[in-house]
Amino acid sequence: MAALAQREAPAWMDRGLRLVTHAGGATATVGFCLALLLLPGTRRIGAVAGVANLVSHLLVQVLKRAVVRRRPTAALPHIAALTAQPDRFSFPSGHSCSAMAIAIPILLEDPAAGLPFVVLALAVGISRVYLRVHYLTDVVVGQILGATTALLVAQSLR
Repeated sequence: MAALAQREAPAWMDRGLRLVTHAGGATATVGFCLALLLLPGTRRIGAVAGVANLVSHLLVQVLKRAVVRRRPTAALPHIAALTAQPDRFSFPSGHSCSAMAIAIPILLEDPAAGLPFVVLALAVGISRVYLRVHYLTDVVVGQILGATTALLVAQSLR
């Protein structure tokens, strides 16, 4: 994390990853699930994505309060975050979890359409580390949690 913070990056990269990180935020993920629910032909995907997002979000909140891992900027005060931090807890990454919880149902329904969403979900995870609000392990566990929840929800709603 310290090495990442010392690395000089172009301003466009900071701006771009700040934009990408919002794809895993509550406004974007809930809004996208609602749009899928309202559009004809995508209601099933919307239902699976919405339930997976909700369940995975609840699991993230339980884990955050059970593990109580401080964010990198709290543990390493000489490192500044490059975006707002939604709460004090780092593990697991809720943004990474939500992005993957939505990408996987789309991938399961239509792999060609789902692949860009999986790439975006991976980019959300990268952005969380780059912006110094999560450790890599927070992101990996968040993405695994989101993907697993989506697979279980998709299986149970068949």
